[in-house]
Amino acid sequence: MKYASRLILCLSLFSAALPAQEAQPFDRLTFHAAPAPLSATAKTSDWPRVLGPGDDCSSPETPLLKKWPETGPKAVWEVAIGEAYTSPAISGDYCVIFHTLEGQETVECLHRETGKRFWSQAYPVEYQDRYGFGNGPRGSPVIGDGVVVTLGVTSMLHAFDLKTGQQLWAHDLRKQYNVPQDFFGAGSSPLILDGRVIVNVGGKAEPFDGFEDRRDRAAKLAAKGVSVAAFDLKTGAVKWMAEDEWGASYASPIPARLHGQTKVLIYAGGESNPAIGGLLCIDPATGTVHDRFPWRDDEYIQATGSSPVVIPEKNRAFITTCYPKNRPIGGLMVEYDAEFKAREVWHSPKIGVHWMTPVYADGHLYAIDGERENNSRLVCVNAGTGAEVWAKNIEWQDAVLAAIQGRSNPVNLSIFRASLLRADGAFLCLGEVGSLHWLKLTPEGCEEISRSQLFYAANTWSLPALSHGLLYVCQQDESLDHKTGPRILCYDLRGQ
Repeated sequence: MKYASRLILCLSLFSAALPAQEAQPFDRLTFHAAPAPLSATAKTSDWPRVLGPGDDCSSPETPLLKKWPETGPKAVWEVAIGEAYTSPAISGDYCVIFHTLEGQETVECLHRETGKRFWSQAYPVEYQDRYGFGNGPRGSPVIGDGVVVTLGVTSMLHAFDLKTGQQLWAHDLRKQYNVPQDFFGAGSSPLILDGRVIVNVGGKAEPFDGFEDRRDRAAKLAAKGVSVAAFDLKTGAVKWMAEDEWGASYASPIPARLHGQTKVLIYAGGESNPAIGGLLCIDPATGTVHDRFPWRDDEYIQATGSSPVVIPEKNRAFITTCYPKNRPIGGLMVEYDAEFKAREVWHSPKIGVHWMTPVYADGHLYAIDGERENNSRLVCVNAGTGAEVWAKNIEWQDAVLAAIQGRSNPVNLSIFRASLLRADGAFLCLGEVGSLHWLKLTPEGCEEISRSQLFYAANTWSLPALSHGLLYVCQQDESLDHKTGPRILCYDLRGQ
């Protein structure tokens, strides 16, 4: 073990000594046009994590272009990708993407303004989605202190040097901690915090072979495996392990400032029958579990992708799920006392979210309620009481899509299960079929400022990334006109 630790340290030191790579064009890159120069008064930020610099689906960037020409925001570049349900991570000039290409999970580092590639790393992966969805990674890359960390669909955890692409360390969590495949593979993004990589591992005390009777299965579920673990960012050494029978959800760990201290909140609860899971509050330095708040309906099939929403001024956190179907348990607000024990403040079935993380602003929560496209709606909920303030379906008629489908009359289109990103005093909304909107959302209602159809493609499910006035959008399926496949697109939103 000592020899292995020294080897990891030597590899880390070796990679630090390597020169930074120079970005080069490559065959999957299409460059469209250089972005406008940044305004002299521009406020910019990186986007190092899946939910942004504040882990809350918001950005401090300003000014941003809110009125677009008829052709939409200007495209800067695009890169064709394989299968993925991920968002890019951006730090400085580096934009990191993560996808599966030709049977390999692939991590690529691009120049944020040109799309040229600094480096690429790949390793073989074998995964077949049981429900027929894509086989690419679900967890987005994260960047911290010059290190890129990825968690693949089969629970392969990797760390790479941001500038050189050199692999620093790796863990096969499935083998090490008996992680089951779960409904859609591993899907949580890691959290980098204070030199540690915190992962909702979802390990089991014993491996499952798939043939247990219900009694044996229940006994295995009740046995504690490694639910959450922390690894040293530079070396990969295990810093602590939190054992619990709760598995891994598709929600990412979130740092939370509670009573003046930083804690980590994790909505845990993967595939389990009977269903178990809930909200964990953990000390990021020691792995001490301060509180476990059980909150999951007894329906077996449910995959929660919404991360906890922290309301630090109230020492509160909000979690939500759209399960069970047709009668969702909805959303729950809890408040933590000085001992970091949670109590329920309110619970409402009016805000049951499938995968997007709600956005908190000025005492209210904004989210897409509903499991399916046909029952989804944009809602505003009072964060203090849980009362629904308003609900709206953003719909319009689209002649272009009608032509693609061979129809003579315009068809109804909607944002469906969209994503929301708060920036520059408004909300960017990425619709499920590729529409982009600027929305003014307040307790008084919803006003659409701008709308553009970036592409026509189903399953547009990942939150866009915003950095230095550029918006990065992932098209995750083939376009409905069959002209484009999955790709990352960079758009210029720089205002003056």
